[in-house]
Amino acid sequence: MKKALVTGITGQDGSYLAEFLLDKGYEVHGIVRRASSFNTSRLDHLYKDPLVDDTKLFLHYGDLADAVQLVKLLYKLQPDEIYNLGAQSHVRVSFDIPEYTGDVTGVGAVRILEAIREAGLVNKVRYYQASSSEMYGKVQEVPQVETTPFWPRSPYACAKMYAHWLTVNYRESYGLHASSGILFNHESPRRGETFVTRKITRAATRIKLGLQKKLILGNLDSKRDWGYAKEYVEAMWLMLQQDEPDDYVIATNETHTVREFLEETFSCLDLDYNEFVGFDQKYERPAEVDLLIGDASKAENKLGWKPKVNFKELVSIMVDADMKLALQEKALSEANLS
Repeated sequence: MKKALVTGITGQDGSYLAEFLLDKGYEVHGIVRRASSFNTSRLDHLYKDPLVDDTKLFLHYGDLADAVQLVKLLYKLQPDEIYNLGAQSHVRVSFDIPEYTGDVTGVGAVRILEAIREAGLVNKVRYYQASSSEMYGKVQEVPQVETTPFWPRSPYACAKMYAHWLTVNYRESYGLHASSGILFNHESPRRGETFVTRKITRAATRIKLGLQKKLILGNLDSKRDWGYAKEYVEAMWLMLQQDEPDDYVIATNETHTVREFLEETFSCLDLDYNEFVGFDQKYERPAEVDLLIGDASKAENKLGWKPKVNFKELVSIMVDADMKLALQEKALSEANLS
């Protein structure tokens, strides 16, 4: 039985990856930050009834800012694979907390890579670094591929770029099997509600049921390459199954504006978004990324991976899931009033 350690396991990608690895027969360990409220809701469905079957999912308190705990954990677990998905991952927020973003998203990768060396796992473990299409920023060519020069436009993107090049450096310096997935935007019903796609689908379904009147957004003309997060975690796993480590763009090779995402979402509900959507400058970034579109030909040729869910299907999946949540919310509200 292979053993995997996942940082950021409570997030969108982490929960889908844990699900995927468990289905593959892995023993999965995740690092979670201590909080005063429960933050593991995306994983709740993975825990089996202890009276029926033992789970192969284990959570450990830790933090990417705590190097000592990371070293101790690697000594204890001796994992076969490490997936570093943990980060302060909100681009707009990174402008407000740039130092924290750099520490966790950037230097956090150094702490894991050094923990691998300290625990003597360089020749045993395989490491995955979650890189980001945001590193391309002010894009230098269209579409973007693995060799496209980076031009980061946010503290988040700068931190991701630092972690990306460190992964390359540890691969070249120490022979570590370390790969980076340059993932373009990937969404799902598990996306956090402060991210624009989920913010849109959550609000639209609530508006449909009369639970909300308006949706306020920033720049509607930004173009993004949106895929389905559940599919993208398979690409992460495939990278670590290769004989040689490498870096791969994971994308759909299609780009759509935020406005198009709005139109598709509201049309699924027979609504006109123009009647409900307003603008507030506070949601715009100080430096905008106007266009992202990735060419995943390398991943298709070498990993055998390509996206299956298209843009319209992705929106539909998210709308259907959020409509169920909105219906539950409405039923609860009506019950409290009765």
